[in-house]
Amino acid sequence: MPRTEDTVLRVDAEGGEALLLRPWRPEDAARLVLTQRGDAALRRWTGAAVDDEAAAARWIAEQARGWETGDRLAFAVVAAESPSPDGELLGHIALKEVLSGGGRAEVGYWTAARARGRGVAPRALTALTEWAFDGGAGRSLTRLELLHQMDNTASCRVALKSGYERTGTVPAAPPEYPLDGCLHARPRDGQGRIAST
Repeated sequence: MPRTEDTVLRVDAEGGEALLLRPWRPEDAARLVLTQRGDAALRRWTGAAVDDEAAAARWIAEQARGWETGDRLAFAVVAAESPSPDGELLGHIALKEVLSGGGRAEVGYWTAARARGRGVAPRALTALTEWAFDGGAGRSLTRLELLHQMDNTASCRVALKSGYERTGTVPAAPPEYPLDGCLHARPRDGQGRIAST
């Protein structure tokens, strides 16, 4: 399993600004609160909304535990070229249920309001997908799945743009999942690279 502090993925500026996907750090707590505060869209689509620095610190600690167990590998998505030494916080992306077996895992992501429409989510998702299929998660993964609420059309566009084909519908499970979900999947081809779309 890769060590947390060593795992940084770089997304070149081609097609948009250069990005870094790096593990969350305790010092990200204040920026996480500022990013999520007042963002109704993000709060609607994610169960990870935080309201204060204490909640943000707990959430970041949960992400660190995911790296320790190897079952949830979460990254802050930041601008690589930023005046801030930690980079402008643009979003979050995670590889989840890595240890569930069968060579499958799930991906999830969100973007900050200021990052939407800048191609951040599809570029981060493509980088994470390539890393996961190339063995970056420390396991041989053959299929990645992505699930979003049926009415989250923006997330659906990101999935499709990143080569995750729509494969089915998951029934609602209120109260946590009040609406049906749209399931996407992306298989790995036989050469260890992402299957072409």
